[in-house]
Amino acid sequence: MLPLGHRTLLALAILMGASVPARADLTIFTGLQGSPVIRPTTGISLGFGVLLVGWEVEIARVTEEREDAAPSIAAGTGSVYVQNPVPISGVQFYAIAGAGLYRERLGIIEQTDVHLALGGGAKVSLVGPLKLRLDYRYFRLRDALEPDAQRLYAGLTLGF
Repeated sequence: MLPLGHRTLLALAILMGASVPARADLTIFTGLQGSPVIRPTTGISLGFGVLLVGWEVEIARVTEEREDAAPSIAAGTGSVYVQNPVPISGVQFYAIAGAGLYRERLGIIEQTDVHLALGGGAKVSLVGPLKLRLDYRYFRLRDALEPDAQRLYAGLTLGF
């Protein structure tokens, strides 16, 4: 059993943590993904965070370029991120890591498997709850035609 002083501090920490408002945001994005060639990508994500830590679910699609043997990729990713809780000059920086499923198609060839993702970025305050989001991600696709992919995107984020 904890001493009374430690129990009091623990109770205060729990109460303070419980009073922190939860934040959520919805992002719609477009960008470019490389490997084997640069192609457009689009997607949407929904995130939920408390103080430094957050969770995000994302769905994204990269277009197919048959003449360059570049498959289309549809992916769903669940991620955990850390960010500065208070914006610095209107900017929140974050690092993110996640995993999910992807489906790769090139002509009649189709592959579904798992992937890992690592990245980071910034959310820049624009007006009210609207932010500009700039993001970089590295993807490791298991058993894919092109196992390593990188994506750079910009999106609009609505916080609520």
